[in-house]
Amino acid sequence: MELVADFRSGDVRGFNELVRRYQQRVYWIARRMIGTHEDADDVTQDVFIRAHDGLKHFRSDAGFYTWLYRIAVNVTLNAVRKKRIKDFVNFQEVEDTLGSPDERTDGALLQSEFDKILDKAIDGLPPKQKMVFMMRYYDELPYEEMAALLHKSVGGLKANYFFALKKIQEYVRREVDK
Repeated sequence: MELVADFRSGDVRGFNELVRRYQQRVYWIARRMIGTHEDADDVTQDVFIRAHDGLKHFRSDAGFYTWLYRIAVNVTLNAVRKKRIKDFVNFQEVEDTLGSPDERTDGALLQSEFDKILDKAIDGLPPKQKMVFMMRYYDELPYEEMAALLHKSVGGLKANYFFALKKIQEYVRREVDK
């Protein structure tokens, strides 16, 4: 990739262009896994710091985005682990920003409630299952690409996705039946 070569030869503009091209994609990887804008911003910044530091060791046998995606997933998983420890006891519920119930339609209210239940179900997954679920469901990555990124077998990833999906379904059913 020409921008990587430019950066390696000392042209900082090459790295700046890489950040410009991929910053939003990295942000959304982090945002879907970690949840909050502030945390996703922090993770995105950390990803590009690590990419900057590691670019001299980047081997071009993999695509740049594949390499960057792997960094993003690893940094995000580490941040999720740290956040779980820090937020072990969460006493404050986030208020719904859609306005008062009188201002909402029934459909919007139901969708909002379902989204909250789904988010809680995903948050409750073990880290590996959550990562595989997010990559498959939101990023729509094929299992083969996920296997290359994570250095895991396709069968193992399919099993993780299957178990994640079952746990989410069970959680949603329990919450809806309440």
